[in-house]
Amino acid sequence: MTIKKPAAADILQGTLDMLILRTLVMGPAHGHTIAEVIEHTSENALDVEQGSLYPALHRLQDRGMVSSEWGVSENNRRAKFYRLTPKGRKELAAATSRWQRMTRAIGLILGESLE
Repeated sequence: MTIKKPAAADILQGTLDMLILRTLVMGPAHGHTIAEVIEHTSENALDVEQGSLYPALHRLQDRGMVSSEWGVSENNRRAKFYRLTPKGRKELAAATSRWQRMTRAIGLILGESLE
């Protein structure tokens, strides 16, 4: 049995998907708000550009992890609001578990105590 290792781009793509899903736990949001929440919550360490965000949102929607509907944003503009689905909630739990195992393993290799 061969285990295929994820490419670096797959890891980054999966991480962005996980961050988007996590942001939507708080409730429906449009793309600009999702990007702002990720940036603010990461203390400005992560900057999600539109060229990455919207393809990720469309990918998550195609996979049934988020749904969307048109609405009006806080500045009175028409915007598409994304909502976490039950499938997305389940994927978030799985992705979070994978992320925690991976960061623990990397921390062990780097010699950091995680306890």
